[in-house]
Amino acid sequence: MIIIDLSRPAVYVKPDAIANPLRFGLPAMNNNRSILITGASSGIGAHCARALKRDGWRVFATARRPEDLAALEADGIEAFYLDYREPEAIAAVVENVLTRSGGRLDALFNNGAYAQAGAVEDLPVDALREQFEANLFGWHDLTRRLLPVMRAQGHGRIVHCSSVLGLLPIRYRGAYAASKHALEGLMLCMRAELQGSGIHVALIEPGPIRSRIAANGLSWFERNIDVERSFHREAYQAQLARLRGGGTRSRFKLGPDAVYTVLRRALLHPRPRPHYVVTLPAKIGVALKRTLPASMFYKLLARQE
Repeated sequence: MIIIDLSRPAVYVKPDAIANPLRFGLPAMNNNRSILITGASSGIGAHCARALKRDGWRVFATARRPEDLAALEADGIEAFYLDYREPEAIAAVVENVLTRSGGRLDALFNNGAYAQAGAVEDLPVDALREQFEANLFGWHDLTRRLLPVMRAQGHGRIVHCSSVLGLLPIRYRGAYAASKHALEGLMLCMRAELQGSGIHVALIEPGPIRSRIAANGLSWFERNIDVERSFHREAYQAQLARLRGGGTRSRFKLGPDAVYTVLRRALLHPRPRPHYVVTLPAKIGVALKRTLPASMFYKLLARQE
């Protein structure tokens, strides 16, 4: 079986070309380039915010907790409170960022999200609705508010940190997978609608990455899922034991720097790809989806947790 390398851009650019983008006609990274990154309290967002700052970008970043905002500010990053479920907070972030930047913004990296676990039959409608507020509707709201700025300046990059679960369904991840599938569809339509505008949209689909998303999702699971009355009680108890014991350990789990590698490509390449799949398990899963019969593929996925 042939495994397709989905991490390679449509037009290959050597690593040293990214380090020196002027060689290939890419925009140079300097203090005039600005980006807004959400969900920068830990994991992918925190790493990418600090890495872009080191690379010369002016970085605006968001988090919810005061201590995380203070840590970002201590590292020279302009930080703001944001909860995607609060439209007034989204409006305030946009106003504050544009005031400080003089009404310009080169890039947006939507990243903040949480994962509501649980079998689909156990998901209360309110829990599913809240998952979409945080993982889809808030992203859409923020993106729409910044898009006129990018249209006016004639360029921009909009990068969304989706998930391989936006491409592949895994049991007990229905709410999260649904929000990411919806994100993929919505933003691929936007990508098509923006062709020729100078504004590029890209999606990053990480597989297993070292972050706090599983640990942070525990409180949502305990709040919304009635474990004791569920048909899936035994499976839940096994998963909870693993999570409370430190989570799943895998040699294929990468650090957030793996996401930063493709984020830089999506921000700098003159023709960014629509999809950047990250980690070997994610790439294999996407390749199997393309090559296996659907019934065989979904039967294989049903064994995964």
